[in-house]
Amino acid sequence: MTTPANPKANSTPKLEKVKTGISGFDQITGGGLPKGRPSLIYGGPGSGKTFFALEFLVHGAVEFDEPGVFITFEETAEDLNTNFSIMGYDLDELVAHKKIAIDHVYLDRREIIETGEYDLEPLFLRLGYAIDSIGAKRVAIDTIEALFAELDRESVLRSELRRLFAWLKEKGVTAIITSEADDNNRTRHGLEEYVADFVLHLQNRVKGHLATRALRIIKYRGSRHGTDEYPFLLGEDGFTVLPITSVGLNYDVSQERISTGVRRLDMMLGGKGYFRGSTVLISGSAGSGKTSLAARFVASAAERGVRSLYFAFEEAPNQIIRNLSSIEIDLDTPRHAGLLRFHAARSTEYGLENHLVSMYKLIEEGDPHIVVLDPLSNLLGAGEATAVSSMLMRLIDFLKTRGITMLSTDLTDEAAIPSRTDCSVSSLIDTWLYINFVEGNGERNRVISVLKSRGMAHSNQIRELLLSDQGIDLADVYVGLGGIRTGTARIIQEAQDKIDKATKRRAAERKHELMETRLKLLKAKIESLTSRYEANAQDMLAITHELQQEEDVETAVSATLADMRKADTCK
Repeated sequence: MTTPANPKANSTPKLEKVKTGISGFDQITGGGLPKGRPSLIYGGPGSGKTFFALEFLVHGAVEFDEPGVFITFEETAEDLNTNFSIMGYDLDELVAHKKIAIDHVYLDRREIIETGEYDLEPLFLRLGYAIDSIGAKRVAIDTIEALFAELDRESVLRSELRRLFAWLKEKGVTAIITSEADDNNRTRHGLEEYVADFVLHLQNRVKGHLATRALRIIKYRGSRHGTDEYPFLLGEDGFTVLPITSVGLNYDVSQERISTGVRRLDMMLGGKGYFRGSTVLISGSAGSGKTSLAARFVASAAERGVRSLYFAFEEAPNQIIRNLSSIEIDLDTPRHAGLLRFHAARSTEYGLENHLVSMYKLIEEGDPHIVVLDPLSNLLGAGEATAVSSMLMRLIDFLKTRGITMLSTDLTDEAAIPSRTDCSVSSLIDTWLYINFVEGNGERNRVISVLKSRGMAHSNQIRELLLSDQGIDLADVYVGLGGIRTGTARIIQEAQDKIDKATKRRAAERKHELMETRLKLLKAKIESLTSRYEANAQDMLAITHELQQEEDVETAVSATLADMRKADTCK
């Protein structure tokens, strides 16, 4: 007998799942709820149990052609239709087209007598009829407390719960049963979670005057699942679970560079600026120029026709536009051209999950290339540092998978160069700029440095950041024996340096002129001596010539006399 290459892979059948259609939920459950099995959803009042169950049915009917039955013991069909209209669904229309059946079961607790013969058969008959009447594939029962409120004996309760869950399995429907939570965040009876194949806990917590909703999967038989808490929202977009971080960190990266909008700052970043799709953080104390650099980046992008989305947590858009116009940054033109969109909201206006979902929605609607958060430190007013860090991690992964460049500002104190942010996201940042003040000569002046910039050569120098009615610029700080000089001290020192250079230059010029004069005198003297030498040489040639002529005359005379005398010639 041949042994399979991977016997473990074939040892058990794969659990089938049914998509809920609820945004984000199918992602964290790996496909949705267990098909043909009952699932338990429990939580406190207002946690979203009914909303989840009803949306599960609506998505099934509208998107997956799976009709559903909703059994309610508390709310009528009219109440449900009114409450659920926020999503834009018309339950009456779905009921009319036999996509959904809603059955409000009225229970008179005075008629419920606890006996060993407690019987669910009437409910089974009623539910079975509703399922068969529309061919339902999905069922929701809301809530189990209404059904078993008068049962105190644990043995009877456990038996009836098992009967209910077993009956639903036999019908082959994917069911949701809601249940109330007690003060210890357990189910009211403490038995339901043991019977169900899938258990989901919904919470609605209030801390620091802000409400936060979160869900956690308690168990999922036969399937792997996320075990963390996941924030969720209930709103006009329905039940929305906040997306988890990018699995595997396998998003693409770009080699394209984007200008910061400030030429000398680009030079500090390898001469080209930020990487497209990277995360940029500008830290500094109040008034240091963080927003100015962020705005200059956005304005520069708009000049190239690039869209930006600006999340402002401190100032109104009109105030930002007015203030930045004083340093020659125009954000009003790109806003009216559709290249810049503002979203202004106080961080304390609502919880972190609302902020994140709003960001996701606006990003998907506007499809920007650049997203600005100004400042992200304000988000600490909407939640604890760990929660803010988790939120920002999700946002950063979301932006990176789409190649969107994120620039954030962060408020810090002036005590020292920061090694981490209050939101604990410094490790997720690709380029980190730090602005602080230097005091001296009765002034406070801004200086900027690059704390880190992954993937590129960058400057390790400090530059003075200049904000004026001429715009933004960087200047070299003066570093000497007296330390760093900025502002007027730098200007005075630079002026003094120019004076010193000019003085040295004039001294060198005077010395050069003196050398030139001496050279001219030497040349004149050489010319004079050369002339005298040449004159003497001419005299010597003349004398030599005269002597030769005299010798020639004497020779000729001697020869003539000898010839006349007929004398022998001596040789």
